[in-house]
Amino acid sequence: MSKHHDHDHHDHHGHAHHAHDHHGHDHSHGHGHHHHHGDPNTMGRAFAIAIVLNTVFVAVEFFYGFLANSTALMADAGHNLSDVLGLMLAWGAAILAKRLPNRRYTYGLRSTSMLAALFNAMLLMAACGGIAWEAVQQLVHPDPVAGLTVSVVAGIGILINGFSAWLFMSGSKDDINIRGAYLHMAADAAISLGVLVAGVIVGYTGWNWLDPLVSVVIVVFIVISTWSLLTQSLRMMLAAVPDNVDRAGIEQFLRAQPGVAKICDLHIWAMSTTENALTVQLVTPAGYPGDGAIDAISKQLREDFSIQHSTLQVRLGESELECCLQAPAPTSAPAHAHAH
Repeated sequence: MSKHHDHDHHDHHGHAHHAHDHHGHDHSHGHGHHHHHGDPNTMGRAFAIAIVLNTVFVAVEFFYGFLANSTALMADAGHNLSDVLGLMLAWGAAILAKRLPNRRYTYGLRSTSMLAALFNAMLLMAACGGIAWEAVQQLVHPDPVAGLTVSVVAGIGILINGFSAWLFMSGSKDDINIRGAYLHMAADAAISLGVLVAGVIVGYTGWNWLDPLVSVVIVVFIVISTWSLLTQSLRMMLAAVPDNVDRAGIEQFLRAQPGVAKICDLHIWAMSTTENALTVQLVTPAGYPGDGAIDAISKQLREDFSIQHSTLQVRLGESELECCLQAPAPTSAPAHAHAH
């Protein structure tokens, strides 16, 4: 990961100053918020194990759901299947995110991680629709359900999903993609528990309508937990200011720099599910503040505001260029993409 980033800074003579980060990526922002990236192998292993376990389980669960006439089991299997696909997407994106930039893809393929998160969320929503439809049919014409079979299979599901969720726990705080995987696995474990309880009750009481009812509850649960993943990944794709970035704080910090009269064209966006970028023009009528000052700003942006890639352009402000594409000042509402 330790790549050098060139920041182009122009002084009033039109020379471009290149400020290199002399400390490779790792040491500079390695405290806490990106630690798991140092060890992608752990995540790779987590993905591989979870995919294999869940694929086998989906086949077993669907087969027994069909035999036991349980929409709740089939709903769980459908959800698990969408999770396996989601895991494959997230894993593929995690691998692609490491691909180095080339002439055409100057950012590398980092943004695939955002696409995967979006596709993953949409996939889950689609799965929910299918399951809900099946459950409604079953509620209207309840058929006998083999409660014991349902409980045993759901019990196995709790173990498999609980274990898979645990595998992803470490990486889930920083990467929306890993978080998606973790959420799905944790949700699956909770859902399997619900199915197990329903199976036991149906076994004892013969209330067959309980099974489809549980699958409807499952669907509502999935939709609610997926909604934030959907909106967050959509905002990332639309180059909104990422949720973990304090835009107002950054504006204040840049305006407070010595010699900076105003800032123009501030843009902050997510390059991948874990990296953010910023470009800004600093208007400094007193002259170019020097490479050292610019380096210090970049370093602080990286360490305190989780901006891994910053490009700072210095202008004297003599030529009155209009600040185009400038978001409204934070006097009104904070300028988020969904504010409009």
